[in-house]
Amino acid sequence: MSVEELLPLISEGLTKSITKEQILNPNIELGHLKRIDKVFNKGIHYYLDPKSPDISIDASIFFRKPKFEVELSLGARKIVNHFEEFKISLSAIAELSDIKFERILPFFTINSSPKNAATEIRRLIKVEFKEKPKEFLTELIKKLAEKNIFVFEFVETWNKKERANIDGFFLKPNVIVLKRQQISFKREIFTLGHEFGHYLLDEEEIDQIDYQNLANQKLSKIENWCNDFAYYFLSGEFEKVIENIDNSTVQNDYNIDLIQSISEKTHLSIIAIFTKLLLLNKISPANYKKVKEGFEEDFRVKFEELVKQKDLDKQNGIKPGGSTPIPIKSPLLVSTIQTAFYEGVINEYEFCKKLNIKPEKLDSFLYESSH
Repeated sequence: MSVEELLPLISEGLTKSITKEQILNPNIELGHLKRIDKVFNKGIHYYLDPKSPDISIDASIFFRKPKFEVELSLGARKIVNHFEEFKISLSAIAELSDIKFERILPFFTINSSPKNAATEIRRLIKVEFKEKPKEFLTELIKKLAEKNIFVFEFVETWNKKERANIDGFFLKPNVIVLKRQQISFKREIFTLGHEFGHYLLDEEEIDQIDYQNLANQKLSKIENWCNDFAYYFLSGEFEKVIENIDNSTVQNDYNIDLIQSISEKTHLSIIAIFTKLLLLNKISPANYKKVKEGFEEDFRVKFEELVKQKDLDKQNGIKPGGSTPIPIKSPLLVSTIQTAFYEGVINEYEFCKKLNIKPEKLDSFLYESSH
C-alpha cells in the first residue's frame, strides 16, 4: 500500500485530512497512530518495535510478485496478509514439531497438457464423488491434505464493510485459500480446482474467478492452463459426454436437462458447462448470452432476497437465525496442531486459537486423533 492510498483511509470523518508529513515524521501523534492501526490491526506495540519490519520475499507474496491478475481491494490484501502470516507461524510450529511437508504430487509446466495433467492427478488422488457440493468440497480438501496441501477457507459476513474482491489464491509452497461461497459451492469447488492448478505449476496467484473467463482469450497462459485443468479435473469421464452434446438451440431448449444432470454429476456449474459449449461452437454467442443472463438474473434475485430478508429481520429485531458459516478444517491443519500440542510446542490456548475452536471443544479434537 502506498502512503497516498493510506492517507484517505486514516482521514475518514476528519474535517482536516492527515498529511504525509504528519505520519512520516520521526514523532507521530498517538491519535494518528491509532487511526493507522485501525487499518492494519497490529496493536500499538507493533509500531513501538525499534526493529524494522521484515521485507524478505519469504514474508509476503506482495514482495515476491509485483502484480496480480486482479486489482486487489484493501479487504483482499488483508485476507492474503492474514494467511501469509498464518502460513509462516504454521511452518515454524511444524519445524519445532519435526513435521515435514514434502511435496508428493509431480510438478507440471504450462507446456504440459492440462487435460493429461487432470487425468494423471485424478488417478493419483482418487477423489470419492459426493452428491452434495459441500460434502464433495470437504472430500477434496481431505484428499489434498493427504498430499501435504493445506486448503483454508475464509468467510465474509454479508454486512462486512471491507469486502475481499477475490475468490481464492495459492501461496508457495503448499497453501490454497478459498472464499466460502455459501450460495454457490460449485463456484468454490471450481476455484479450488483452479488454485490446485497453480499449485501443480508452482505459480503463485491471487484470483477472481469468472466463468466467462473460460472463454476469455486475453487471459495469461497460466490462468488459461489453470481454468482448463479445473474443468478437466472436475468433468472427468463426462468430458466426452459434453464434447458430444448436440448444438444447444432454442428448439431443443438448449439441452438444459442434460446439462443440469452433468452439472449434478461433476459439480461443474451449469454456466461453466455452457461456456465450454461456447468454446466448442456448440452454442451460438447470442444464445450463450441469453442463457448466461438468465442464470445471472436468477442468482441476483436469490441474493437480493436473502439480503432483503436479513435487513427486514434486523429492523424487526429478529436475531439472525443461521450463524456465520464455519470454515471447513483441513485434516492436515488438525493433525499438525495436534502433533505440536503433544510435542509440547504449543499450549492449550494456542491449540484452540490455531484451530479457531472454543476451549470446551479441545477434548473432542484431541480425542479424535487417538482413533
